[in-house]
Amino acid sequence: MTTEATTSEARETGAHGSDRTADRITELEHRRARAVAAEGPRRRGEFTARERIGLLLDAGSFAETGLFVRARPAGDDARRPYGDGVVTGHGTVDGRPVCVFAQDSAVFGGSMGEAFGEKTVALMELALKTGCPVIGLNDGGGARIQEGVASLALYAELVRRNVKASGVIPQISVVLGPCAGGAAYSPAITDFTVMVDGASHMFVTGPDVIEAVTGERTTAEDLGGARTSNTVNGNAHFLAADERDAIDTVRDLLSYLPANNLQEPPRHAPGAAPDGRRLDRVVPDRLEQAYDMRDLLREVVDDGELLEVQELFAPNIICALARVEGCSVGVVANQPLHAAGVLDIDASEKAARFVRFCDAFGVPLLTFADVPGYLSGVRQEQGGIIRRGAKLLYAYAEATVPKVTVVVRKAYGGGYAVMGSKHLGADINLAWPTARIAVMGAEGAVGLLHRRELAAADDPEALRARLVAAYRSTHGTPYPAAERGYVDAVIAPRETRAHVCRALRALRGKRAPMPERRHGNIPL
Repeated sequence: MTTEATTSEARETGAHGSDRTADRITELEHRRARAVAAEGPRRRGEFTARERIGLLLDAGSFAETGLFVRARPAGDDARRPYGDGVVTGHGTVDGRPVCVFAQDSAVFGGSMGEAFGEKTVALMELALKTGCPVIGLNDGGGARIQEGVASLALYAELVRRNVKASGVIPQISVVLGPCAGGAAYSPAITDFTVMVDGASHMFVTGPDVIEAVTGERTTAEDLGGARTSNTVNGNAHFLAADERDAIDTVRDLLSYLPANNLQEPPRHAPGAAPDGRRLDRVVPDRLEQAYDMRDLLREVVDDGELLEVQELFAPNIICALARVEGCSVGVVANQPLHAAGVLDIDASEKAARFVRFCDAFGVPLLTFADVPGYLSGVRQEQGGIIRRGAKLLYAYAEATVPKVTVVVRKAYGGGYAVMGSKHLGADINLAWPTARIAVMGAEGAVGLLHRRELAAADDPEALRARLVAAYRSTHGTPYPAAERGYVDAVIAPRETRAHVCRALRALRGKRAPMPERRHGNIPL
């Protein structure tokens, strides 16, 4: 123990034996000073746990809990720091209550001990009781080895609280350093994970252990760095440039979300309405020509602003939070710039989780379809495209929030059905005149339906061209679907925002009772 710590402890002990109020207050001040003092060196360029909380919360709003909780087991006071390596408490973000915990890598490497775990679990329970979001600032070394099974038990207790809170309060994880072993499973269960480029790492087993067991050589960055987690495995939802950017992302994200599942998402002053006339020129005349779906979306949502979720993972589908007339919406849209917007395993799982999140927290769904269908191929089939692609069908069919769909161009095969079709429970379905709603594209359909005629024709290419044109003029339009009521209106592109606004206004009072059951059995 340092001389300063010894002196402070002596002051506390002396004051504790006094009945004078002034001495008791002095003791409190000394203990508080020790509790908030930095315990050890921090990694270069990082903020302390309390500084991170200060960046996240409104100035002066933080109320700490468990300040005087000490590490266990009892023993040398130098090995029993106050707080036990985690700072917990509550405050506000833009005036709205939140609960927050920040792991302190300067205390036992940020590893979870028994007292550390109990503080975090108690905070989760407080968030559930008060119905406010919980944000975890993770920077720890996993389970505290010297505390044995008690450390492992608290990881399981924390995960149980994550599951209890799922769909009840928003849960956001920010990984600001290492997050390894059992510690990685809690962020995986939360709704959103933010990681810092070049600083964050999240994996179950580290590079050294992997090399010892399998002989494979890798690095922490390649194994579970922020970029790997955002682009390859999809474990993270946002990639931040630095810690300030990560915390700004959390504040931005919270502005779209309700405090809990019983409240409506926050309403803001309506943003600027885009002109909309550009939409008449967004979609190219040539069916095979790509375009950026984001150009379209920005002409529909307020101020043209999108907060994309998992932007770098499965880029063939866009999932984003936005606002329409000041109200939050969840946007799901195929992205023709990547693989023609096809649905594959990663895109299906990405969109399914986002749809289910929006449904859990009452965020209306706005879908834009331009999809050639599900991706075919041996690797996709063997990888489970049936089971995993079905997750998106399940998510849309299960969702009871207002659902508005716009078919922009292609809507072929199973892609038509899954992308917010009437048949999965969408409330208002619109289509542009450029929409092509069919079992498959004209070229493929003609090749299957007329293969004998084409084989026997003197000029098969001329015949094919006539048959393709005929197919497109009948089956390759939105009007057969509109005739059957599968599409509520065929609209000019420039009218999209006006129709979307009217639809969302009409659906604000939507009620969709569901049969009583414990829960469904989504194909996990």
